[in-house]
Amino acid sequence: MAVSIDEHVPAVLLDEASEALEELAGVLADGPTLREALQQVAESASRVIPDAENVSVTVVEPSGASTLAATDEKVLAIDADQYAAGDGPCLEATRTQRPVRATVAAGREKWPEFAAAAERAGVRAYLSAPILLADEMIGSLNLYSSEERAFDPFDEALLRLFVTAASTTITGFRRYERSRQLIEHLQRALESRAEIDQAKGVLMAAHGVDAEAAFGQLVAESQQHNTKLREVARNLLASVRRRP
Repeated sequence: MAVSIDEHVPAVLLDEASEALEELAGVLADGPTLREALQQVAESASRVIPDAENVSVTVVEPSGASTLAATDEKVLAIDADQYAAGDGPCLEATRTQRPVRATVAAGREKWPEFAAAAERAGVRAYLSAPILLADEMIGSLNLYSSEERAFDPFDEALLRLFVTAASTTITGFRRYERSRQLIEHLQRALESRAEIDQAKGVLMAAHGVDAEAAFGQLVAESQQHNTKLREVARNLLASVRRRP
């Protein structure tokens, strides 16, 4: 049943939410994987939002939607059936960029796959809020309850705090991934440069030419065989190492 809110309850719940978010920030600072970080977001939301018996995190990528975190495996089918059908409250929240509350009774006609999966899992009410960053759709944070009257406006207000935490988490990992890829590209470029310089040195010693002429020979070989310059250099060095 939905929580009855008196004048003291919001303050208490906000204090709990603040503590949970502080704890979450400490966990994220330890450098977990994206799944571990989102799992922590889900578990914190489940602990703080009164009617949320379980929580999951949907991430939308070009390849489709998937659930990266959930507090109980029994609710995974609810979101998976929405992904398979291409429709449901969680996907509607991502499309409309607005929170969507759904019940099994009201959803049987509009979202039959969702309603059937929710009923099998013992879920009667479902609240999904979109995760956005700079107008880019990232996914949704989904709440589940066995009580049909669950999820009031205060629950939605608390949910927005955890949506912010989830979006910040995902964004941080995306930036980290881009930085990691850039570093890998730079490392490969430096390795290629070193191999090219070594190959130039081999040609200079073998043919008594200067650095510019040696580089010109590598470029000519690259163009003639339509091969990247680093591959030409790598092949030359390999052939030299094979010689007795």
